[in-house]
Amino acid sequence: MEQRDWPAEYAELTAADRRAPLPPAQLDRLAVAAFVLGHDAEVAAYRERAVEAHLAAGDTDAAIRSGFWLGFHLQQHGDLSQAAGWQARITRLVPEGNAELAGRLVMADAALKMNSGDPAAALPLFEQNLQWATEPDTMVLAALGRGNCLAMLGRGAEALLALDEAMVHVTGGQVGPEVTGMAYCSVIALCLNMYDICRAQEWTRALTGWCDSQPGLVPYRGACLVHRAQILQFRGAWSEAADAAEDACRRLSAGTVGSAWYRLAEVERQRGRFDAAERAYLTAAADGMDVQPGLARLRSAQGRVDVAIAGLERALAEDPFSPHRPMLLAARVELAIECGDRETARKSAAELNELARADSPYLQAFAAYSEGAVRIACGDPQGAIPALRRAWSLWQRLEMPYEGARTRLLVGQACRALGDVDAEQMEIDSARAVFERLGAVVELAALDSDRAVGLSPRELEVLRLLATGATNRAIAEQLFLSERTVARHVSNIFGKLGVNSRSAATAYAYEHGLTG
Repeated sequence: MEQRDWPAEYAELTAADRRAPLPPAQLDRLAVAAFVLGHDAEVAAYRERAVEAHLAAGDTDAAIRSGFWLGFHLQQHGDLSQAAGWQARITRLVPEGNAELAGRLVMADAALKMNSGDPAAALPLFEQNLQWATEPDTMVLAALGRGNCLAMLGRGAEALLALDEAMVHVTGGQVGPEVTGMAYCSVIALCLNMYDICRAQEWTRALTGWCDSQPGLVPYRGACLVHRAQILQFRGAWSEAADAAEDACRRLSAGTVGSAWYRLAEVERQRGRFDAAERAYLTAAADGMDVQPGLARLRSAQGRVDVAIAGLERALAEDPFSPHRPMLLAARVELAIECGDRETARKSAAELNELARADSPYLQAFAAYSEGAVRIACGDPQGAIPALRRAWSLWQRLEMPYEGARTRLLVGQACRALGDVDAEQMEIDSARAVFERLGAVVELAALDSDRAVGLSPRELEVLRLLATGATNRAIAEQLFLSERTVARHVSNIFGKLGVNSRSAATAYAYEHGLTG
């Protein structure tokens, strides 16, 4: 696509339109310029005027094309009823025997079916359009539609191939900005949903390059902002991720904004802003978003582990085939370890490993991290280190510094259990440097509290109460736990501190400043 000075073109056309109504072709150009600059509310009005102006000039074919793009714009903004109305109108205008224009209408109908939640009906229509499409824009739209339908039908690998086909035309620079932006957003969304983070990052870099080449273009809007926020969060750019998520919260409408609030909650939780995270999770839930496993991790950080586990168990039981199951299992492993429930931790880690596809370094990293954590909890620090080293290597490849630093803390914990205090300190120092750069206040506070001994937040609470002389029953009542759970915590504390009595654990707590 040719490079154009969009701000200048928009200013020139709007000024001319104020002097006298623009001719239809110019209205179509103005609609594109308005879209590129983020003036979405103006686009439909300019397209409507273009349709009427083309008809008034007797150019029915051009009117149909303008109507097609009007319907496309309305569908992208969720205005399906209006889009259907315009499609019905322009359908009556298509002359018999014009395959190209008839094909556009078939594709518009396919898009309506897909966006209404019927990918099975839409898929053959998109595939039919791929046979006749000759213009780059319509070829890409057909391929994108086919890819998204395949994804909705659970045929992820085929969907990625279909979107790769579409992107061949996009990267060739022959596609208009409206379709190009949607294409990038679609492929990035699918990659994220399939846990193909490397590919999502590659396409994000390509999208950034394309945006930079278009002066004045507003590159990220709506759902694409949520994807951008997730990529930025992965990279440790938390402030920018929060900004993108907040922008998406403002732009998206009810029924679709839940994902934006959930992403904002995830960023705020990592930044240690628990009150803001809680408000965002609740807002996401109000929009119909399932807020697990993020809310469970927040509850755990707040010391409400039993509530966190209940939320995860509900989510895991609700849909055994949920695409989010790997992330639910990863969180379940950590919470089970925190509670001393080694059997649940083992089972969850084993299932996560089964779901970790070989073509997803992201899932492989979580599986390796979980395996290492379980091995440490089960008294096998030597066996944990290879798994954790693999996880750290994968996090590095994925450019995910926060997860990499958390992994190094576990390596340090394993080294400490093996008596290698030098290696332990090096791992902790490396992790601390990353946390300081990211602004990970929760992890830094934990390190400053000398939790590097390996105690979980709940175990630290139990130790503090134990150090006051409280019995297991008293601790259970104060923390709203069962005595059996407290007994497991006490046993874990003894193992991690290398002591064998309550008095020795109490002495350790006072010596290391863990009682405050």
